[in-house]
Amino acid sequence: MKLIYAMILGFFLDLLIGDPHGLIHPVQIIGWFITKLKNGMQRMIYGCSYQEARERGLERKEKAELLCGYLLTTVIVVGTFFVIYGILLLAGRIHPVLAFALEAFFIYQILATKSLKKESMKVYDRLKAGDLAGARIEISYLVGRDTMELDESEVAKADVETIAENTADGVIAPMFFIALGGAPLGFAYKAVNTLDSMVAYKNEELIHLGYASAHLDDICNFIPARIAALLMIFATAILRLNTAGAIRIFRRDRFNHLSPNSAQTEAVAAGALNIQLGGTHLYFGKPVVKPTIGDDIRPVEYEDIRRTNQLLYVSAFLMLILSIGIIALLRIGLSSGTL
Repeated sequence: MKLIYAMILGFFLDLLIGDPHGLIHPVQIIGWFITKLKNGMQRMIYGCSYQEARERGLERKEKAELLCGYLLTTVIVVGTFFVIYGILLLAGRIHPVLAFALEAFFIYQILATKSLKKESMKVYDRLKAGDLAGARIEISYLVGRDTMELDESEVAKADVETIAENTADGVIAPMFFIALGGAPLGFAYKAVNTLDSMVAYKNEELIHLGYASAHLDDICNFIPARIAALLMIFATAILRLNTAGAIRIFRRDRFNHLSPNSAQTEAVAAGALNIQLGGTHLYFGKPVVKPTIGDDIRPVEYEDIRRTNQLLYVSAFLMLILSIGIIALLRIGLSSGTL
């Protein structure tokens, strides 16, 4: 039952403190290793950097890139799991309290509830103050699309989409994996998520190298994204939003995204708030066609950012309750020998 207490402590540490500035976050370390391994593998394939290979007109080695992508994903994810597992194992041999404290700290580092709200509310504050230029800059830190030509409603929509999507992969999914396997499995998921954000792009350089990371991220998020959507629907009822609309749009539009998982929570948010998300956007000056999510009943407004953050927080608390239940059931199953 120590994991339950560690999860509760880590959850509330995240809500109270968030990501402290000035400290190196473990995800930054994972990102550093990803960059080093990626660059090293590209040099192993071509004898030089990828950019130099293109400039010199070297033949593209797609199969080698694909194989290295699988190797990169395996090394990062498995390596992250065993590093955290080893640290906790060593701490437990020193003293059980140290192991508990470290696991709670690791769980706190894995979760991103407060930081997601804090960063998204920077956009809200700018829009509320009438500073559209500042809001465009703030949202550019959160999304990959071009933001300098977005109007106020489009900036708010991008922020709502970010909160809704990251409710699943920044909060609900990590808690799901922590419940199944403690901080080691939670950090392994964060490694998958970090790989997806760094190398899983369909651009010329990474389309083959990032293939494994992109597909593993889709697999890992399949169940958590749907749990997140269901919890968010319950949250709409608690917050007295449009629950019927949330259910209707979820059933209709939950697959209206290039990713099989991202539209799950976006559909709930769109239906609950009577707004339309998704649609075509510019990325690096080029339009990327995406289906819409929800009905265009009214323009997205900056208050929708605050409302979506309320959905985030209520969903996170519901997931905490569910996680405690999962941990308890797993412990009962293990103790009785049924698992």
